Amino acid sequence: MIQRLSLRPVSSLIVIAALGALAACGGNKERPKADLAASRITTIGVNSYLWRASLETLSFMPMLQTDSNGGVIVTDWYANPNATGERMKLTVSILDQDLRADALRVAASRQVMQGGQWVDAPVQAATVQKLEEIILTKARELRRMAINEG
Repeated sequence: MIQRLSLRPVSSLIVIAALGALAACGGNKERPKADLAASRITTIGVNSYLWRASLETLSFMPMLQTDSNGGVIVTDWYANPNATGERMKLTVSILDQDLRADALRVAASRQVMQGGQWVDAPVQAATVQKLEEIILTKARELRRMAINEG
């Protein structure tokens, strides 16, 4: 049993410890059941599934700022080696503690090289939507894996 607990994420151990302490304090004979893969995991200030999925999805880009309490990730400019005449910069904001589609917002900036200067260019809405879908799908997958571990 000890070996199995040591393999679980630290956040799961915190939830178990907190529930154990609460159960010891109350007069209720029924012990609460821990939902280790709840959609609201907030030990870092924001939903940890969305946070991890965002970091993993953007791991190929250089990071300028990551704030897990505020739920903000800002990348530096990234130029795809196959398209050196353009670059992208992203800001991901996690707006809620729940794992929900409206808890995630991605903003993108794009620049193209013109006459030796970087010039702002429009970003297709589909690009931002696709990034949000990728992050949400990954977050749901992380949650599903946590359920299967429990």
